[in-house]
Amino acid sequence: MKKFLIVGLGNIGEKYANTRHNIGFKVLDALAEKEDLKFETLKLGDVSTYRFKGRTFILLKPSTYMNLSGKAVLYWLTKEKIPLENLLIITDDLNLPFGNIRLKTKGSDGGHNGLKDIQDKLQTTKYNRFRFGISDQFSKGRQVDYVLGEWTELESEKLPERLDKSIELIKSFGTAGVNNTMNSFNGK
Repeated sequence: MKKFLIVGLGNIGEKYANTRHNIGFKVLDALAEKEDLKFETLKLGDVSTYRFKGRTFILLKPSTYMNLSGKAVLYWLTKEKIPLENLLIITDDLNLPFGNIRLKTKGSDGGHNGLKDIQDKLQTTKYNRFRFGISDQFSKGRQVDYVLGEWTELESEKLPERLDKSIELIKSFGTAGVNNTMNSFNGK
């Protein structure tokens, strides 16, 4: 059976729950709700297992805070014996318009502290990342307030459809492969 580690990046705690920076948690929560899955608090994160079309998806919401995400990612990759190519990191991206999704197989951290720590712990920039656009609608010097801010009313209205599309991307990643998934979902 093929195994995948799907990591949603976010910060723990109720005050972060509905912030743009927590889109990784939000995507995994939407998948869990849709498939009636429960998360269990285990070492370095909340974990759930989802089985789909002969694949096993280990869903991880690290409890290490965003800028220390690499520790949890490395631990669960090793514990579950999951190859690096079966890792998918879900993260927010300021460089994409709201709701745009993009799957990449490598790249820089783009100034994202969670990705920076993952690259440091994995010692590579070659891992799959699912970037969810949160746009860059903030004034100079207000980036932190923006990413840690809550969704606008308009964004909240559009979010359910974008979360459904994100769930489809995760399933496709595990069943159709990264290249087919990029062709089907990037920019959609």
